[in-house]
Amino acid sequence: MAWVKPFKGLRPPKDLVERVECRPYDVLSSEEARIEAGDNEMSLYHVIRPEIDFPEGTDEYASCVYEKGAENFAKFQRNGWLVEDAKPMYYIYAQTMNGRTQHGIVLGASVKDYMDGIIKKHELTRPDKEEDRMVHVRNQNANIEPVFFSYPAVREMDLIIEGVVAGNEPVYDFVASDGFGHKFWVIDDPEVQQRITKIFAGIPALYVADGHHRTAAAARVGQEKMKQNATHT
Repeated sequence: MAWVKPFKGLRPPKDLVERVECRPYDVLSSEEARIEAGDNEMSLYHVIRPEIDFPEGTDEYASCVYEKGAENFAKFQRNGWLVEDAKPMYYIYAQTMNGRTQHGIVLGASVKDYMDGIIKKHELTRPDKEEDRMVHVRNQNANIEPVFFSYPAVREMDLIIEGVVAGNEPVYDFVASDGFGHKFWVIDDPEVQQRITKIFAGIPALYVADGHHRTAAAARVGQEKMKQNATHT
């Protein structure tokens, strides 16, 4: 069974989301990230692709680059470009591409589940890419980008998502420069949160659909934290 939990999301204020948003780190080069960020100091590329703050040709794996990413992440929070929610929540995120919309639930997954094989992977990871994201997670003490998991269909979960989407205005609703549409809702009702947690407790496995390196990197940092805190819960 899968152990999931709500968490305190760290996200942009509604009026800033279109300035903060960016594409995933691994779908573009440093040069492309530099161009897309332009003179926008709020672009999240400054956190996930911090080499853009250095002269062209700077090694993206240099220690100063990782340190800059952590520095920028702290700056985003200090300036209110990323704000932590007051209480743990689940979230619903919808993407629309080429007229097709997919909805997903954003949640906290378990490092132990990954290590025990309850979260399953279908491809091998490259050590250099895994190490790169691991340093980012460790230095920033955060998972900056989500990963995509899939799970066996559960009708009750579908109904929860459909109910939230149909009955509430999204917190975010915009179309990015690449033409993809994005919508986002929060689930802060404790009873609904408990239902979601219970549903996933009955699901035998989750599957990494996209984000194998980010998942592996986060799990490795999670293991480090477990060893540093023998009384962790």
